[in-house]
Amino acid sequence: MLKLILDILSVPAILVGLIAMIGLIAQKKSTSDIFKGTIKTILGFIVLGGGAGIIVGTLNHFGAMFQAGFKVQGVVPNNEAIVAMALKTYGTQTALIMAFGMVVNILIARFTKLKYIFLTGHHTLYMACMIGAILVSGGLKGTALVITGSILLGFVMAIFPAIAQPTMRRITGTDEVAFGHFGTVGYVLSAWVGKLVGKNSKSTEEIDFPQGLGFLRDSSVSISLTMGVLYIIVAIASGENFVEANLSGGQNFIIFSILQAITFAGGVYIILAGVRLILAEIIPAFTGIAMKIVPNAKPALDCPVVYPYAPNAVLIGFLSSFLGGIVGMFILIAMNSTIILPGVVPHFFCGATAGVFGNATGGKKGAFLGAFVHGLLITFLPVLLMPTLGNLGFANTTFSDADFGVVGILLGNVLRLFIH
Repeated sequence: MLKLILDILSVPAILVGLIAMIGLIAQKKSTSDIFKGTIKTILGFIVLGGGAGIIVGTLNHFGAMFQAGFKVQGVVPNNEAIVAMALKTYGTQTALIMAFGMVVNILIARFTKLKYIFLTGHHTLYMACMIGAILVSGGLKGTALVITGSILLGFVMAIFPAIAQPTMRRITGTDEVAFGHFGTVGYVLSAWVGKLVGKNSKSTEEIDFPQGLGFLRDSSVSISLTMGVLYIIVAIASGENFVEANLSGGQNFIIFSILQAITFAGGVYIILAGVRLILAEIIPAFTGIAMKIVPNAKPALDCPVVYPYAPNAVLIGFLSSFLGGIVGMFILIAMNSTIILPGVVPHFFCGATAGVFGNATGGKKGAFLGAFVHGLLITFLPVLLMPTLGNLGFANTTFSDADFGVVGILLGNVLRLFIH
C-alpha cells in the first residue's frame, strides 16, 4: 500500500491528473468533461516528460564527451542519481514525509496568505528524500522524524512559490500560475541581477537578426545550430575513437553530434507543446479546487512552464549558466576544493529558467548575466551541501538545484547546533 501511494505521489502526471479531476468534479462538470480534462492533463505531463527524457539523453552524451575531451574528474550534481541511491535507505521516511508534507502544504494554503499548491511531484519527492536523509543523519527517528520532515517540506512547498511570484507575474502577465521548482533562490537571484544590470536592455525576444539570418528567429533552428557547434567542439575534443566506440555505435562522430544537437532542439519543442497542453487544462480545473477547498489558490508548476514566454532566453540562459559552471569549476580547482563538474542537465533546465527570470527584469543583459551568476551558485552550493548529507555526502553525486543546497545547508547546520 505504501509503495502504491509513493508511486502515485512521485509521478507528476498522475498527481496533477488527480488534482485536475478533483477540480473538475468540484465544479460539477459533466462526466465527459471530467474524463477529457483529466486525460489531457496527464497527457500534457507525459509529453513534457518525453521531451525532458529526450533532452537528458542527448545531454548525457554531451557530458560524457565533455569529461573525456577535457580530462576533468569530479562530482556531477544530479538529483535523480542521488535520490535513487537515497531511496534504498530512506524510502519509508521519504514516502511518509512526502505524503504528510503535501497535506501540510494544503493546510498552509488554506489558513495563511501563502496560497500556493506545489504540484511538481518529482521535486516534492526529492526534497522529502533530502530532508529525511539530513534528519536521520542529525539523529531524529520515528514519529519525530516524520512530523518535523512533513512540516519543513510543507513550508518550503509554500514559501518558494511565494518568493518567485513577483517575477512570475512579470513573465506571464497574469497572477493565475505560480512557480513550483526547487531552484527558486537561483532564479530570483538571476532576476535581481537582471534588475541591476539590465536598464534599457531589450528583451531577448526582440533580438534583431539581419535579413539573411531571419531563420534564426525560429527558436528550434537557433537551438539546433547553437547546440550543433557545442556538440562538434566536445566531439572533436573527446576524439573520433571515443565517440564512435562508446556513444554512437560506430556512426561518424560529426554526424552523431549534429543529430544529437537537432534531437536536443526536438526535445525542447516537445516540452513547449506539453506545457501548452497542461496550462490549457490545469488552470480551469484548478479553479474548482481553489473555490471549494483553498479559496484563491494558485497551482505552482514545474520550471518549463516559463519557457514559452521567452524561448530565446531559454537558450541564452542555458549557455550562460553552463559557462558559469565552467568558471566555477576552475575556481574550485584553484582552491583545491571538491571539484563540481558542470552537470549539463541542471544547467539546461535551471539555467534556461534563470535566463527567462533574468530577461523579465533586465532583457538580454539580465538573461546572460543573471544565468551566469546562477551557474556559479549551483557550482558552489553543492560543495557546501555535501558535509550535511551524512553517509550520502560520500556519494559521487549530490543535489544540483539551488533550493536543495539552501534548505540542506540551513537544516544541517541547525541540527548540528541543537543535537550535537
